[in-house]
Amino acid sequence: MNHRRRTTSRWLLPLAPLLAGVGLSLLLYSLADRNPTVYLSGQLSALAFALGVILALLLALGLLMADWAARRAATAVSQAAAQDRRRFLRRLDHELKNPLTAILAGLANVSAAEDEDARATAVHSVTTQVQRLRQLVADLRKLADLETRELEHAPVDLTGLLEDVFALAQAQPEAERRTLSLSIPRAPWPLPTIAGDRDLLFLAVYNVLDNALKFTQTGDTIELRAAEDDSQVLIEVGDTGPGIDAADLDHELKNPLTAI
Repeated sequence: MNHRRRTTSRWLLPLAPLLAGVGLSLLLYSLADRNPTVYLSGQLSALAFALGVILALLLALGLLMADWAARRAATAVSQAAAQDRRRFLRRLDHELKNPLTAILAGLANVSAAEDEDARATAVHSVTTQVQRLRQLVADLRKLADLETRELEHAPVDLTGLLEDVFALAQAQPEAERRTLSLSIPRAPWPLPTIAGDRDLLFLAVYNVLDNALKFTQTGDTIELRAAEDDSQVLIEVGDTGPGIDAADLDHELKNPLTAI
């Protein structure tokens, strides 16, 4: 309520001179025949000087207002960037903690293994999590490169790219307990070759598919599919998991480490 009153007062303040002028005009008009007439005279040079001063003041006021607005905008951008960095670090901590915990558990299992099969299973689990960490670091490096270099526009074989993404997803431990399928046209019209940055396209598709693996349950189905639509190619990842709330969708898609 107090904020609303302050806002209203701020907008009424510039109207004060106008209201005072209207009041004075009505008062003088009510005097009827006693309404005085005032004649002003002065040198043209003085008038030009006065106009120059007024225009200079108006220009200075405009520059001050523009500078104030620019400072407010810069502050807002800085605060938003700081908030994004904090959110990014929290997400990074979460993404690193899971594989590190799994590696520690795997090493403990190696030490406690009583037979060769159990030891091999534990070693495989550790190796998988190490590969996952390597992939995460590589992804972060590619994302950091976006700020220092332009996107590549080289020919990209979409069919080969999607097959590589699908193969990497199938190698994840979660894939053993889910049904994964790849659906892409092959004949008579396979997916076209496009111009783009293959590494970033791979990263974008794989992250969505990997998140589907993480946030679905045992027995769920995950589909990676693509089709040509006029002059575009539509790539989709569908699953039978819980999905994401529509209100959070825009924010989550902008987070490079988000769990979609």
